[in-house]
Amino acid sequence: MMINDLTATERRVWDAFPLGVAVDFTVPGAEDEDEDAGWGPERTVRARVLRALLLTAPQEEGEVAALKIAGARITGGLDLKYATVDSVVRLSDCRFDEVPDFSGAQLSYLNLTKSRLPGLRSARVRVDGGLRLTDCRFRGPVKLTGAQIAGTLFMERAEFTAPADEPALWLNQAEVGEELCAPGLRADGEVRLGGAHVAGAVDLRHARLHRPGGTVLSAEALVTESDAVLRRARVQGRVELRGARLGGRLDLSYVRLSNPGGTALRVSSCVISELWLRNGPPVEGALNMRRAQIEVLFVEPDMLPDKVLLNSLTYTSLIPHEPAERRLPMLERDGEAYLPYSYEQLTAAYRRIGDEDAARRVQLAKQRRHHATLRWHGRLWGYAQDAAVGYGFRPLRAAVWLLSLMAVGSVTYAVQPPSPLKADEAPAFNPVVYTLDLLLPIIDFGQERAYAPEGWGQWLSYVLVITGWILATTVITGVTRTVSRQ
Repeated sequence: MMINDLTATERRVWDAFPLGVAVDFTVPGAEDEDEDAGWGPERTVRARVLRALLLTAPQEEGEVAALKIAGARITGGLDLKYATVDSVVRLSDCRFDEVPDFSGAQLSYLNLTKSRLPGLRSARVRVDGGLRLTDCRFRGPVKLTGAQIAGTLFMERAEFTAPADEPALWLNQAEVGEELCAPGLRADGEVRLGGAHVAGAVDLRHARLHRPGGTVLSAEALVTESDAVLRRARVQGRVELRGARLGGRLDLSYVRLSNPGGTALRVSSCVISELWLRNGPPVEGALNMRRAQIEVLFVEPDMLPDKVLLNSLTYTSLIPHEPAERRLPMLERDGEAYLPYSYEQLTAAYRRIGDEDAARRVQLAKQRRHHATLRWHGRLWGYAQDAAVGYGFRPLRAAVWLLSLMAVGSVTYAVQPPSPLKADEAPAFNPVVYTLDLLLPIIDFGQERAYAPEGWGQWLSYVLVITGWILATTVITGVTRTVSRQ
């Protein structure tokens, strides 16, 4: 492909390419480069010239050819679909009038740092080195679906904007050989990472993601070999990570997640080494962690929203260490019916660090939640067990009841002894032993059978007998539960 009508500007670029020399058209102190002013012919290069240069320009023996342009206006569409470009391409601080198309192309290295583009079409592009979109500003969709990038994908402080009916950034099914480095990224629209594979970390620190009421970060089945970092990010919209596999931690420290009325963060069915949710304001919207498998769950209670879905969530460690009273509200915000598994997970976490008292408190809360779901007679029996011995987790409470009732009965029957049924056969009356005979349903001291109280003493005996049976039954139930738990 020959170009016979090169302008003086294009001739500079053409002659510099075989030598790998950079050509700089930037104007210090120029006005806003989004306007037409300042982008005259002396800074304008046609896209078809660049295409011919990359595909057909002769090489200089002993030199490494490279396209290095700064501060130029690229007119027309730069079409490199399915092309193979062995030279380095660096078009920094440039303005593109039309969307460049690298779909299916094979490139050695591509650098668009600080450029302004109406969008980018690069589905299934292959880059043998790195791809730099640092400080770029896109005013339309950026499509990198299925891209294969052997090095690092740089998107620091890049800005992505797209129409309401299209995602702003498509990276689904992409493969990145090193890291996805995008601190300070800004997106007004959906960012898609579904099915992407990143050999290193995904760095979205200080990112600003904006799509209120919709999915702003879609990363289902994302796979990373290292961390996924959204530290200090500001996210308006739904973060969707269902089915992701993260080899490192999901760092949500200092993050602000907001999607009122919907789900703010979904990590259901994920496998994550560590999840950090700390040092930030409360999440606005639901937190869905159903069926996730997390080794270390670092969650501060103050960040949890009003709705937390925990069904079948599995974790090994829960930090920081908090009293059971601070963790239990998380289990009560599920919104579903009673889920015993969530209580068992929290109990196991406390037992791993040796906090048996907190573990018992969680089990007590579990029994209370369970009995609250039963019919009226089950709830009534539950109240009796709770009051008597705390469902077996407060055994000293039974001793307090026993001693209190023993004191009442002993004093009462010492003041007003019951009459013997057979005066000549009855053993000597002992108010303490008589009270114990009424309270303990199994042991027989011979006092209850030999004496018959009258009046209000008789009513007290009924109370002592019934209370004794309740205490005995609840103690046996608690002991059985403790033994089975061990």
